[in-house]
Amino acid sequence: MRRYIRALTLCTVFAVFSGLYVYSKLFSSDVSPGGSGSRKGLVPQRAPRARRGPAGNAGPQGPHWYNRYIMRQWGHKDAAQSRPEPPMHLAVVACGDRLEETVTMIKSAVLFSIKPLYLHIFAEDQLHASFMEAMESWPGFIRSKFNYTVYSISFPSENAAEWKKLFKPCASQRLFLPLILKDVDSVLYVDSDILFLQPVDRLWAFLSEFNSSQLAAMAPEHEEPRIAWYNRFARHPFYGRTGVNSGVMLMNMTRMRATLFKNDMTSVGLHWEELLMPLLQKYKLNITWGDQDLLNIVFHHNPESMLEFSCQWNYRPDHCIYGSNCASAEEDGIYVLHGNRGVYHDHKQPAFRAIYQAIRKYSFGTDPLTSLLDPLQKDLLKTTHTYCGKSHTLFTKRLAHSLADVNRKVPRGA
Repeated sequence: MRRYIRALTLCTVFAVFSGLYVYSKLFSSDVSPGGSGSRKGLVPQRAPRARRGPAGNAGPQGPHWYNRYIMRQWGHKDAAQSRPEPPMHLAVVACGDRLEETVTMIKSAVLFSIKPLYLHIFAEDQLHASFMEAMESWPGFIRSKFNYTVYSISFPSENAAEWKKLFKPCASQRLFLPLILKDVDSVLYVDSDILFLQPVDRLWAFLSEFNSSQLAAMAPEHEEPRIAWYNRFARHPFYGRTGVNSGVMLMNMTRMRATLFKNDMTSVGLHWEELLMPLLQKYKLNITWGDQDLLNIVFHHNPESMLEFSCQWNYRPDHCIYGSNCASAEEDGIYVLHGNRGVYHDHKQPAFRAIYQAIRKYSFGTDPLTSLLDPLQKDLLKTTHTYCGKSHTLFTKRLAHSLADVNRKVPRGA
């Protein structure tokens, strides 16, 4: 009897150890990565995370009074590859009938840019799909040069209506970029009626020229005080002799968020988000050009925070309508064209309209010299009956160099 009990005990022990051995093999097979025919049920799998592109490029996370809407991501970046070069950030606001104008501005930016671009497009909701359709229709070698996010127009809820009706619809959105794009260090804001005639990179490089106190760069509103607006008509403080034009505004937003701005409302400095509404309440009956006037007031009290760049970086009809008065453009040509007052769409300034139409009609991948520059130069010769047309060589001097560079890089048969 004892012999049977001893044998039964040995068999039981053997069976237990055999079971443990088999189970350990099964478990090892289940959790091993890439095991053939393995069952993954033993190890719960996490849902894949949404790809957000390079860290810090897409704006802040979490709910706020603004709404991030659509984003297209950089393509085909492998984690094992070296980190891509940080992009230049370009912001624009588009409302109403500004879709085509804004797309043409973006077209000029991506055509000439050297480093990658990240576009922050603030637009009314009904324009979002059209923006995506336009940009996604461009050839792959162009799409690879930029990424974008399309945002809904939004303002702080307690004063949204007042901000939206200030000057033109949506124009004051630019004032809130430092508060919306909290994870973006610097941005180049441009109006929708801007056209780049050379790489954005040249303008972006001004960031490296900021001294320790400077946090924004703009061009003067005018070079000639006798015909300037601010020094003759403004009923509020303004920057410098003739004010600044905010259609092209380079911002170090990290500094803007951290700075305490001097002002004429309190004896202590105010942060950017604390400054805007009190400023509007104080001056809203005295301002004509909306958010641009508010910026002039801010930098009147904080001139050390401003870097001025010359008029060739923001060339407007005012610089030629009464005769040429932008010396830097006369020397080196126009770098950035600003078609304010709707001159791209009427016949008051045909030289500006000719540049706009040439870039709008250009097809990516075609020879830019024969498809864009040659017909443009012929059209500009038809504008010499106007003061701006008499200066038509200024419009193509820098553009010709930029298009020659593009021509060397255009993939043939693209």
